[in-house]
Amino acid sequence: MKQNKTNSYVIIIYCLSLLFNFSCEMQKETSETNAQATMKINDPHSFARPQQAVIKHLKWDAKVNFENKIISGTASYQIEKTEEADSIILDTQNLTIKKVTAGKDGKDLPYELRSDLSNEIMGTPLHISLYNDTDQINIYYETSPKAEALQWLAPVQTSGKQQPFLFTQSQAILARSWIPIQDSPGIRFTYEANVEVPVGLLALMSAENPKEKNDKGQYQFEMNQPIPAYLMALAVGDLVFEPVGKRTGVYAEPEMIDKAAYEFAEMEDMLIAAEELYGPYRWEQYDLIVLPPSFPFGGMENPRLTFVTPTILAGDRSLTSLVAHELAHSWSGNLVTNANWNDFWLNEGFTVYFERRIMEALYGDSYAEMLSELGKQDLQGSIEELTAEGNSKDTHLKLDLDDRNPDDGLTDVAYEKGSLFLKWLENEVGRKKFDVFLEEYFNTNAFQTMTTEAFVDYLQKNLIEPNNLSINKEDLDRWIYGPGLPASTPKFDSERFAAVDSALQQWQTGTAPQDLATSNWSSHEWLHFIRALPEDIGIEQMKALDNAFGLTETGNSEMLVAWLVHAIRNDYNPSFNRLEEFLINTGRRKFLVPLYENLTQSEKNQQMAMVIYQKARDNYHFVATHTLDQLLGYKEETN
Repeated sequence: MKQNKTNSYVIIIYCLSLLFNFSCEMQKETSETNAQATMKINDPHSFARPQQAVIKHLKWDAKVNFENKIISGTASYQIEKTEEADSIILDTQNLTIKKVTAGKDGKDLPYELRSDLSNEIMGTPLHISLYNDTDQINIYYETSPKAEALQWLAPVQTSGKQQPFLFTQSQAILARSWIPIQDSPGIRFTYEANVEVPVGLLALMSAENPKEKNDKGQYQFEMNQPIPAYLMALAVGDLVFEPVGKRTGVYAEPEMIDKAAYEFAEMEDMLIAAEELYGPYRWEQYDLIVLPPSFPFGGMENPRLTFVTPTILAGDRSLTSLVAHELAHSWSGNLVTNANWNDFWLNEGFTVYFERRIMEALYGDSYAEMLSELGKQDLQGSIEELTAEGNSKDTHLKLDLDDRNPDDGLTDVAYEKGSLFLKWLENEVGRKKFDVFLEEYFNTNAFQTMTTEAFVDYLQKNLIEPNNLSINKEDLDRWIYGPGLPASTPKFDSERFAAVDSALQQWQTGTAPQDLATSNWSSHEWLHFIRALPEDIGIEQMKALDNAFGLTETGNSEMLVAWLVHAIRNDYNPSFNRLEEFLINTGRRKFLVPLYENLTQSEKNQQMAMVIYQKARDNYHFVATHTLDQLLGYKEETN
């Protein structure tokens, strides 16, 4: 009996050993497959040549200097290379490289910043010579005070007015302005970091984060899941943390924390809803940080730490679909990533579709339908504008951004047309089968990159053929490689918007604003109403609506911007003080561009735009000023 039991143990251990070895081999094979896939990446917006040598792990040691507006750092990389490779190429932009060494022994490596290959969009390639046995490189460097990814804020530009603030914005190709790196979405790496900041400030990264300040101003970080460079992120400021769920929480300045915790109290519910749709959350913790107003986007999906604009703090949780959007990026974008920026729709189209599904799960069909209809309105406006400018190719899902700034692809096309394409596929196959397909897509391609062509192939093999769908190449080409919207574009019949349209018609035929049935309207219904107002509404009618509904003073930034556009077009002076205040204190490009654009349409308002811009420009991030300088014809004075 004892002998038999021993034999059983031996057999069990042997079997477990086989399973372990098989598992290790599978992991090794997967790792090798990922590495091989990475080495085939071709990215027109990066000088890197991963086919020869590629970064795999970053150890970053850095000191943040607010006085001089620089970061001094050492970027140490574990690398993989072919036997023939004698160099590695990294992307840089306005970095001062002090020295480069190999391995832990610190032997100097020859390097060259190839200014002959540099350009305004991509920066300057850093060529580092390698010895045969080099598997680690160490780059000692310093950033420029004008690094495009870094926003240095004086205390007066923060909520507390006492401490400075720093945040980064690396997407699309700005990581190279604060770290010498292979700045391509197709190249993934893990990282660890040691960051020193002034005592009294908290440092946070797109990694495992501290929850409170320490008395040394020294912080350590780890990101064990591989990420691309555009998801590298750093924020430093007078920040506190408030948990809102088991895996969710909010960072903000002390003056903003209560408001932020209230606004984002449903984050854990969103996370649970997302997991029920498309599988487990792979990043452990999901937190938000509310940045100062100069942040140029609504949100940025940095893993574990989404950056968000304070413009979504409406006080009534009416704009939290943006949180659902950034959360959805934990699957689409962060987990399965576009190989380069020509495939940007693979990040954003999937995310918008996923966002709407989360909001539908939490708030019902009618709520999601309103979001979809508003998104479609935005898309149709963008298509009309791009087509009128002769840029109809920019209305394709698959873009051609070679020799252009990849920010040119940040339009509603990638977001909303991409989402509509997925909605069309859902309608063709049925929601249940489409959900199975999407969950398998995220799991099968987790922590890998995806091209448009590879997705079409995956779609054909895993959705179209198994379900005998009558979708042919021409159907797909119309969506992916064709302009505008195909005839098969899904339609949304929102009963709530139909009621808004009825109220608008009543008002246009003489019903007083206060007599309209608006008491139960959500902010989405109000936004639909404001957008549908006639362009030449006139000052008296605007005044009547403003007196009845307080639109100039609304705390909802989406509604306010739609209203201010009408105010500019109709020269409605009672809104102009709010307009100037909003433009000076808001850095979100989505809102700035239409307001400044409309101001440029008349000579008087153009002068006002330049006066306001000169006051506000220092508060804006480079992402915003790069667009607005061109729009307004602004030239920065140089000494």
